[in-house]
Amino acid sequence: MSHNNFILSPLSTILNDVTTASLGAGSGIETFPLCDYVMQSVFLKLTGAQEQKMKCIRWALASDDYEYRHNKLNKRDFGDCSTYKDKESIYKDLVTQIIKIGKSDFNDNFIDKQKILNQTIDTIRDCFVGTNLYVWAENSFLDYKKISPKIDISHFARNKTNLLTGIAIEIYTDHLYRHRNRIAHNTLSYQQNLPTLRVLESETQIYENYFLYFYLLILIDNVFIDLYKKYLETLEEFPS
Repeated sequence: MSHNNFILSPLSTILNDVTTASLGAGSGIETFPLCDYVMQSVFLKLTGAQEQKMKCIRWALASDDYEYRHNKLNKRDFGDCSTYKDKESIYKDLVTQIIKIGKSDFNDNFIDKQKILNQTIDTIRDCFVGTNLYVWAENSFLDYKKISPKIDISHFARNKTNLLTGIAIEIYTDHLYRHRNRIAHNTLSYQQNLPTLRVLESETQIYENYFLYFYLLILIDNVFIDLYKKYLETLEEFPS
């Protein structure tokens, strides 16, 4: 698969794959212990695929713009693309290149944010409702439905420098990214610092939710897919 095809391929296919793969397990009470294993697996696949996609976008930009390549390589301004800072840096780079090539500026119609938001909501609903993963984690899904409306079009791609804003950043940095590290480095297997009852009672504990993590990762993915399409169209329209 070429870089362009990979970048433009929605990560939601990973969610479709896991719901299909787990169908045969059923949804009886004896299958409930599988839930966390399955959720961890798909979460790691999603975060890993998104990190690779970020690297591919950066490589594509560097292949098309030698000045960009020189600056990035000299500064060694690249990480593992897992942190919010890394993703926002690539977002800024991609938007900057589109503006530079197309001699335009960022505006409210730069990408169709309402379409992206609706598409993300539909993806999570279509992937999980009616599946055994929904049965296994129904309470979490209901919590997700309460929280997700708090993230609207004002919380992403608001300008040419901020990928996310407000509650979306908080969920990514304080919950999603921390959980990604716990799972990726398997710290849950040896750390004894389990959350206290006070932590479990806190208002922010509701954000520890796989469906919410999937929602935010797919939202970010959809933003980058739309931006990269715009980048390719701009390259074609304004060849150097």
